Amino acid sequence: MNRAVAAGLNAHRLFAFPASLNPPKPKASILRLRLIKPNIISINSSLHFRFLGFSRPHRAMSTPASPPRVPVRDKIDLTGKEKQIFDRLLQVLRHFNLQTQLRVAGGWVRDKLLGKDCYDIDIAIDNMLGREFCEKVNEYLSTTGEEAQGIGIIQCNPDQSKHLETARMRLFDIWIDFVNLRSEDYSENSRIPTMRFGTAEEDAYRRDLTINSLFYNINTSSVEDFTGRGITDLKSGKIVTPLPPKETFLDDPLRVLRAIRFGARFGFILDDELKRAASADDVKAAIAGKISRERIGHEIDLMVSGNQPLKAISCITDLLLFWVVFSLPPEVDPPLSRECERICIACIDFAWNLMQLIGSSVFSVPVVNYIFRNSLKLKASDAETVINLHNATKKFVSLIPCITSDNENTGIAEIDWGQEILDVPVASKLRILTGLLLREIKDFWRVALLVSLLYYPADVTTESSAGQLKLEKRKELFGMVEKEIVELGLERVWEMKPLVNGKDIMSVLQLKTGGPLVREWQQKLLEWQLAHPHGTSEDCLDWMRETHTKRARVE
Repeated sequence: MNRAVAAGLNAHRLFAFPASLNPPKPKASILRLRLIKPNIISINSSLHFRFLGFSRPHRAMSTPASPPRVPVRDKIDLTGKEKQIFDRLLQVLRHFNLQTQLRVAGGWVRDKLLGKDCYDIDIAIDNMLGREFCEKVNEYLSTTGEEAQGIGIIQCNPDQSKHLETARMRLFDIWIDFVNLRSEDYSENSRIPTMRFGTAEEDAYRRDLTINSLFYNINTSSVEDFTGRGITDLKSGKIVTPLPPKETFLDDPLRVLRAIRFGARFGFILDDELKRAASADDVKAAIAGKISRERIGHEIDLMVSGNQPLKAISCITDLLLFWVVFSLPPEVDPPLSRECERICIACIDFAWNLMQLIGSSVFSVPVVNYIFRNSLKLKASDAETVINLHNATKKFVSLIPCITSDNENTGIAEIDWGQEILDVPVASKLRILTGLLLREIKDFWRVALLVSLLYYPADVTTESSAGQLKLEKRKELFGMVEKEIVELGLERVWEMKPLVNGKDIMSVLQLKTGGPLVREWQQKLLEWQLAHPHGTSEDCLDWMRETHTKRARVE
């Protein structure tokens, strides 16, 4: 996942459970979620959805009256790079007099027919393994005096529904995957198939969805639709499996999540039989027991970083898959709310709408501890990032009235973050607190600010269009806080260099080695520096000497 601030509004990855928030005297009850232990999430819930702008959490994936009509091109237009690649592959065939049919499979064909760019090229081969064909490519390159390319091999893993060995190599700066066409034979007592070379038609029927079963035949420069309905379903905006959906899902249960993701991404309609199969107990059991959590986590990451995260997660909920995907520990105390899934959807919905209004800020954050590490098998650093953001969100909620008020004394004295702050004027204390907070979360401070606004009470008295008014109010608050932080010179405060180093501190304290006392003074000097943005290192040292002398006299 992208960790840095990036172009793109991906903060919706924060659908993971927020930490406990206690905003100042809210007018409505707010969802409170807290971490009981590092790996256990619990909910103390009473969410008034009207507070977030709608009366009840809605079902964003409800089926429209009729499927969309999708414009689909009659033929595929190749880019210059694609023509180079395909011409090179045909040169290999001619050089070795191979009778091999080369076909681009799946998503590339679908996206090109939809008029979209795609750089994910998968080549299906009818009479040899992908590895063998890559070796032929390198043999050809050696005859032309060109440098051979490295070949990467991704081994098959039937236990995890990865049935085919895949070879990968780079051609004209594009990574290409090569795999043989397949067919599968099942024994009576095993769900793991015996693989054999198959025809293009057999391979097409083993694909996850009809819209992904299309081929582009490089030899003939033509699109092939062996299921007879791939192009029709693409034009009709339907998500359908080539074979009966339960058979398709039990073959590889991850296809359930792929169907949901593509339905959300393209705004297509999930077939009714597909939805029934996806909700079946044996399919849910297969998702939980057969698919690695890494594969599930990757699929969810693609959903929430895509263009319709709300639709995707809503569909997971509608199909009763929420707790299959976002599994929790066996015992959670107190018990989870029955509305938990809908609460999560409500949070995503409101955050997504608010982000569309804010628009001008760009940020990214990974998709708490147990869900990341166990349910989705994402990196531990992702979990730590989100937990830190939740902690920062709580602090931001307490700072917002101080930052936005015309009265500089508003609320600043009541802020208690469990640490002693220098005794300075109110304006300077606000700068210290804000600076310390931003130094904790660095590039993610805008994300923390956005999430805090979901829980900050917006004073809206008009009943009509209340949801939109709440969004507008929070957009206004976001802009005010962001502007104030920038004007305070704190936008990238974590890059601020200390005016005084540890050696200077030890000199003033007449210490030979560092230790807790030096760290204590480093924190105090950081606060002084935040309170005095135009101060010099000599000013800082003078203040330290004076403060240290006074302290020594008292002691």
